Amino acid sequence: MLSVLIETRNDEEGLARTLASLIGGAVEGVVRDVIVCDAGSTDQTHRVAEHAGCHYMTGGVAAAIGQAKGDWLLLLEPGARLAEGWIEEVVAHTARQTMPARFSRARGNRTPFLARVFSGNRALAEGLVISKRQASALAKNARSAEALARGLATKRLSAEIWVAPPK
Repeated sequence: MLSVLIETRNDEEGLARTLASLIGGAVEGVVRDVIVCDAGSTDQTHRVAEHAGCHYMTGGVAAAIGQAKGDWLLLLEPGARLAEGWIEEVVAHTARQTMPARFSRARGNRTPFLARVFSGNRALAEGLVISKRQASALAKNARSAEALARGLATKRLSAEIWVAPPK
């Protein structure tokens, strides 16, 4: 049902934290596969991905979308962690919607308004749930998952995410 795509570059620790938050989804059968799309890591990112059973590739986001088995994609930044309750929310959203969605920031993870304004907005900070069909169309003009997610109109899910710390 859901393929998870994570773009990495020297993110072994962040990747491990993100993958740990996906275990429940894999056990429930919601997460079909996890694809780690790497952009030239020199650390042990590939080992973390391989030990976790992820599909590791070095191509761009369009190639990763083509490899995805699910009809819906969940794009996450390495280091982001989904809070408990995300599975039910994503399943309900994908059953009734066709538009993309983002998670809500966890209450303890919200930054003040002015800090958000001046920190530079990362399009994948709150993750992105998007149909594979729509992502495939957008990926033709996007060189990264971040570029694919930028500027999309999305629905806000009540499920929470702990945003990855800025690099």
